[in-house]
Amino acid sequence: MATDAALDAQPDELLEDGLGNLHRKALTILKRIRDGALDPETGQKVGPSYSISKAASLVGRTASAIREAERDGRLPQRDRTASGHRVQYSLEELDHMRAVFGTRPWRAPTDTPAVISVSNFKGGVGKSTVALHLAQHFAIHGYRVLFIDCDSQASSTMMFGYRPDVDLTEDDTLYGHFHNPELLGVRSIIRKTHFFGLDLIPANLKLYNLEYEIAGYLAQNQNFDIIDMIAEAIDTVVDDYDIVIMDPPPALGMVSMAVLQAANAMVIPVPPSVIDFASTVSFIDMARTTMKQLEQLAKRVKPAYNFIRLVGSRVDESKSMHREILSMMRQVFGGSMATSVLKTSAEIDNASSRMKTVFELDRPVTSHEVHNRCMKHLSDVCREIEADVIRSWASRAGEAV
Repeated sequence: MATDAALDAQPDELLEDGLGNLHRKALTILKRIRDGALDPETGQKVGPSYSISKAASLVGRTASAIREAERDGRLPQRDRTASGHRVQYSLEELDHMRAVFGTRPWRAPTDTPAVISVSNFKGGVGKSTVALHLAQHFAIHGYRVLFIDCDSQASSTMMFGYRPDVDLTEDDTLYGHFHNPELLGVRSIIRKTHFFGLDLIPANLKLYNLEYEIAGYLAQNQNFDIIDMIAEAIDTVVDDYDIVIMDPPPALGMVSMAVLQAANAMVIPVPPSVIDFASTVSFIDMARTTMKQLEQLAKRVKPAYNFIRLVGSRVDESKSMHREILSMMRQVFGGSMATSVLKTSAEIDNASSRMKTVFELDRPVTSHEVHNRCMKHLSDVCREIEADVIRSWASRAGEAV
């Protein structure tokens, strides 16, 4: 039987109590997942490490060249584990190796940094999965990377070890910067991550308010310069990076338009299902139409993209419809469609449940076969986009990935 207090409670109070209780419990679960992803000794996320053979492949030299450099003092002597094996190499140590061997892949100062938007306005298409793995791929291979989470749901921010609405305030995101750019400055909200060479501008739920505030500014001032806010923020720090990856909201709102205006390249994940493909077609048309209207009505210069690449995502080739739509996409889109696809994999889901990407796993979660197959699909997609970036840099003309 209901208590007198419950009978006396108003509907709004019951709703608040119910949702508040759910929210508290959900935060408890998030904390457990986050804590499970942290190193028990340091309380921080730990980046990947590599054997000497893998390190040699990543820095573009042989294992014997690394050993020789360690013997002659160009590289530090390697410690050994209790079992006598070499201690594995961190990303920071790989960067030092590249500096010693002259194999850093950094762009020349005259090359324009790649500013890539990973966009689609439908959720569940693998947008954040592609964006995160792409950013980590570039960092693993020695590029200087800035990841900007522009989505108020902050899924990507969470994968860097944060509980966005607990660990971060509005001043830690683009929202705080745009409210007080003189006081904060975008450089002050850039955070180092557990991935050496990969920096982060995080997001949290407060970022959603930008949608209303940009719209209000446009209505009040009739000035479209506000759309350049993300581009202007990037311009102040972009010389420090080779690649900028932006993860916008899964909707074509004001923030997404600012992202598209700031980008000079676009990656569009699209699962080969009828609903997802139809949604992607609508996204492409709406983005094209909106940018054309900005060009005509606001006398703005249309953004120039060095490349636009569609990537088949969440592909299940055991489904005949997936195979048929993927085949049609390749025929219709031609060279704009990535040859490689990102297939569905339990390894991605299991890694995410540990607040990690597949590139962060130190051992397979499923099986070696599933893990290796998933790694190959992810790496193949990332290498294709890396090749697109390199083709846009005059200093790397003709170079193969």
